[in-house]
Formats: sequence, C-alpha cells, structure tokens
Amino acid sequence: INHIVHNGELYKRPFNEAFEETPMLVAVLTYVGYGVLTLFGYLRDFMRQWKIEKCQNATEREEQKDFVPLYQDFENFYNRNLYMRIRDSWNRPICSVPGAKVDMMERVSHDYNWTFTYTGRVIKDIINMGSYNYLGFAQKAGACQEAAAKVLSQYGAGVCSTRQEMGNLDKHEELEKLVARFLGVESAMAYGMGFATNSMNIPALVGKGCLILSDELNHASLVLGARLSGATIRIFKHNNMQSLEKLLKDAIVHGQPRTRRPWKKILILVEGIYSMEGSIVRLPEVIALKKKYKSYLYLDEAHSIGALGPSGRGVVEYFGLSPEDVDVMMGTFTKSFGAAGGYIGGKKELIDYLRTYSHSAVYATSLSPPVVEQIITSMKCIMGEDGTTVGKARVQQLAENTRYFRRRLKEMGFIIYGNEDSPVVPLMLYMPAKIGAFGREMLKRNIGVVVVGFPATPIIESRARFCLSAAHTKEMLDTALKEISEVGDLLQLKYSRHRLVPLLDRPFDETTYEETED
Repeated sequence: INHIVHNGELYKRPFNEAFEETPMLVAVLTYVGYGVLTLFGYLRDFMRQWKIEKCQNATEREEQKDFVPLYQDFENFYNRNLYMRIRDSWNRPICSVPGAKVDMMERVSHDYNWTFTYTGRVIKDIINMGSYNYLGFAQKAGACQEAAAKVLSQYGAGVCSTRQEMGNLDKHEELEKLVARFLGVESAMAYGMGFATNSMNIPALVGKGCLILSDELNHASLVLGARLSGATIRIFKHNNMQSLEKLLKDAIVHGQPRTRRPWKKILILVEGIYSMEGSIVRLPEVIALKKKYKSYLYLDEAHSIGALGPSGRGVVEYFGLSPEDVDVMMGTFTKSFGAAGGYIGGKKELIDYLRTYSHSAVYATSLSPPVVEQIITSMKCIMGEDGTTVGKARVQQLAENTRYFRRRLKEMGFIIYGNEDSPVVPLMLYMPAKIGAFGREMLKRNIGVVVVGFPATPIIESRARFCLSAAHTKEMLDTALKEISEVGDLLQLKYSRHRLVPLLDRPFDETTYEETED
C-alpha cells in the first residue's frame, strides 16, 4: 500500500492486487504430502526393479545398457510416480467449439492413467471455465465464421510458402495495417504461431553483449527466446519494481562482467497479464524505470490484448499510457480473437528490421487465410468498425464477469491470487492430492476446469485456474460458483482468513539479485 502511495502520480486508476499468505499448517501438510508421495514412489520403483510390479514407463533394453542412456530414469521420477496418478485431469479430448460450453469425449483408465480407453459416450454441455476465449469469439456461427468460410472458398486453407516468397497475400497486408491501427503504433507484423513470435524474435533483437532483465514468472516462450539470443539474462522478482531498479542500477554502474564495458542494449521483458498468477504488470512504473535508465521494453500482451482496457486495447490502454512508450508490443491472436498466431507492433524501423532478420518471418509458413479473416473480423468487431456495438459490449461483459466471479470466490473463503480486473483467476489448492480430486469432482458436476501443480507452479502453490469469458452468462457463473463452493467444502479448500498481503509486501529474498548468465 505504501508503495502505491509513493508512486500514486503514475497511476490514473486504482491498482488493487494482493496475495494472501499461505497458512502455515497448509504449507506444512503440503510438504508432508509430497514427502509421502516421494517415499511411495521410491518403494514402487524398487518393486518395479524386482519385477513385483509391472513397469509401464520407457526403459532401456538390456542389450543397450552399455550405450549412452536415452532415458534419464531419475528425471522421470516425478512423471512416473506423481503426475501419472492424476494424468486424467489433463489432455481431455474436446469434440466441439471451445465456447462457453463444450462437449467432451468420455475416457476411462484401468491401469492408473498409463493408458486411456474411450467409452464412445460424449459428455454434453460442460461449462467451460478453462479456455482463453476471453471475448467469446470461439464460436461456430456468426459474422466471424461466415467471413472465414467465404475466404476459405476463395483462398483455400493453406498458403504453402513463407511471406518472403509466394506466401504474402493481400489479406496479410490488410491484417497488419489493421493491427497497427488497433494498437496505435506505426507498423505491425503478424506471425503464424504465438509461441514462436517470442522465441524467434527476441534473438533477432538482442545478442551477445546485451542484457535481458526478465520477470521471474515470464512465459516459457519469453524464457526460450532470451536463452536463444545469447544475451546475458538476469531475473527480477515478480512485478517488484525495487528488484528491477536495483538490477538496472547495477547494470549501468558495473557494465558487462570482466570487461566492464557498457551493455550494448538493456531489454526489459514483461507480460501484460501473467497467466498463472492472474496479476497485471505495473506498467506505469516499468515505463518510468525504462525511461530513467535508457533501456528498452518488450511487452507480451498475449493475455491482456482484448481482455483489458475500455475498448480492449490491452494493458497500455488500461493504464491510460501511450503506445509510443513501449518499444516492442507483442501479442497473440489465440485468445481474445479466437484464432491463431501472434503479432509484433512498434516503430516502422523495428518492423522493417524484423521482416528481414526474424526467423519467424523468413522461414515460417504464412498464416492460413481463413484464420487471418477470423482475426480481421473479430478485431473490427472490437473496434466497432462492423457498424455494431457488439465488440464493446463483449469487453464490458468480460470486465463485469471478472469482478463478479472474483468477488464471489473471495466471499466464499477461497484464497484467490491476482488483480481484481484480471480474467485469469487462480484458486489455491496447495496439497497434491487435491489437484486431481478438484478436477474430477468438478467434471462430475459438468464444470470443466484447469488444475496446475508442480513444476508449473512452486511446490506448495498448486492451484485451479479459471479463465472468464464474455460468453459466460450470469446463470452459468452462478452454477459454476455453486458447484465450486460445494467442492470447496468437500475438499476443505476454503483456507482464506481474509488477511490480504499487498504484492510488494511479500517476503523479499536478496538472493534474487544474484547475476545469472545464460
């Protein structure tokens, strides 16, 4: 709270983001649970070694024992003995449009989730609380579907070439001009894959002799792109501006290791909405630091574009900032736009450079024409250029659904992470046994949820992650909330004591300042 007061002039709106402490007893029991599972895992491995229990996992053949091992047996310990017991909570096959409700193929396992058998039955009308369908454009009817079908009949499904060869269509040019106008930047470029937009473009922007300052909870695509670049990487605590500023000061004062030469570039990597925490980047403070220390800012708006801001233009609009203050604006079409691919927006010089030097631009096949048309139609709808107010209404509905759902969960006594305006809503489960139990119990009640555990989260912070959509009606949300409350009582998940700890008051470990070079 004090930190927000000190930097109050940077914020044009309230910024309410808090994380409740993990109860000590829950933390202890969670560690004990993992300890028991690990002991039983070693026991089962011993039984498999002596052929008492059938070994289902991949192992080396006897005649290849003297070769360099293909499988690191111990590395698969977690998958073998912990993940496998709750594997039925993931990779569930959907057989419908991933809208507000979905149809799911029923499957059963008779060998503790090593293999699955399909029963032939389809579970109908499951309320979908897991897809990134923020604005409800994942649908099989309506203007987007009709426009995509028309383009499919004219252009076909594939392009069969890169943009630099025979794969540059007029639709691609139209999309990029529209994206640039939507973002308020000079120019933009579209890519066929959201993950590759990060992992293949960061190496084109920085290299040896450059410094990357990356948030500790950045997405794997940003992490991979940073590693592939060859630049030095240093990590700052999640959304902690004191940690970021200390790294910036150290970088300016000390320069490169050994030579002490100044860094060629300093690039700050952040996300708009963090998809596991539900938190929103403190963008006004990041931009202030970026200007103060003359560094560059790379903003990943995969989850925030379309989902934040009065007109869905992302976290920059949400804080009332200028797009010119962000050097590289990255986002994806896979979430709010119900399509596929990603984009990078910025100054014309930046985009012209990437068209020549980005691996995604030079070697990757162009976006499919029907997918491009889906993006164009949905984006024009959000902008109101289709002659309706449907897009604006969807953005407003998502904001209302988000606040209502978060408020109700907190009132029930669950520990909820993140910002009050974030449509990503993590509900803390903590104990390993409750990960699978929560997913199964919710599916029994016709609610589809995503559950997440170690190693995707810290070992004691397993969670269920809900994603709100403008397509969710109040009746759907009330049904889901009723069932969540019932399962919460059944599994004793209502841990909250309503003692909220502001993000910057969380325990801060000085070891986060240790320099890590990749």
